[in-house]
Amino acid sequence: MHTCSDPDLTDAHSLVQQGLTRDHLITIIGRCEVEYDGRTSSYLGFGDRLVILKPDGTLLVHTNTQRTPVNWQPPGCTHTATITDEMLLVRSVRSSPNEDVRIRFPSVLQVTSVELTDDRDLDLQGTEEDLRQQILDDPTLIEPGFRPLATERPTPAGAIDIYGEDEGGTPVVVELKRRRVGPDAVSQLQRYVDALSQRERNSDTRHVRGILVAPSITDRAARLLEQHEFDHIAIEAQTAVPGTTTTLTDFQS
Repeated sequence: MHTCSDPDLTDAHSLVQQGLTRDHLITIIGRCEVEYDGRTSSYLGFGDRLVILKPDGTLLVHTNTQRTPVNWQPPGCTHTATITDEMLLVRSVRSSPNEDVRIRFPSVLQVTSVELTDDRDLDLQGTEEDLRQQILDDPTLIEPGFRPLATERPTPAGAIDIYGEDEGGTPVVVELKRRRVGPDAVSQLQRYVDALSQRERNSDTRHVRGILVAPSITDRAARLLEQHEFDHIAIEAQTAVPGTTTTLTDFQS
């Protein structure tokens, strides 16, 4: 869990962005205004509120009274965070129907980012490491001829979950997500592909492929994948069976 009290807007944005990238539950307490555009339009003036961003795309905006939120978005929405006009702007966008909630914070009291699981998650869903092991055990889950070469390969943009080559020898960046994701995951994959392309542009390699592995993705994520010519492979993480670990040396001999 990561918590920041009385952060400046830059630190608050950084923690929110990290939480979105990692599929964390995020809470933001601060003074904000809320705008909604969709089937209707509404505006809620500045006040102290609690904003909750859930990794399934749910958004909740609470005041200090009542049990129901004053604004909300259902699961499947895409959350983003930016700094604009000297405010932290948090957006939650739903594609069908088109709905957009914009929350502007001139000041933030606290930000918390935490990964939560419950008993049902533990029964039905494995971890990201389990997902990685599934692919190392059976690389054809990615595609026939795929060969993993490294895990957590460092780049200037961060560590690549799985780096490998396809059947034709083209470098492949595989980004793993164990839950439904939106455009943020595609942007993360793009940064890794760009960083690797820069590193290898003086070699004979002409192209670096990007593959996003996640159980499901939002419509906006799918459009962004198509725009960048990346692929999506739907795989559910399964809890690994003890004693069945595959290592990268199995592919590098």
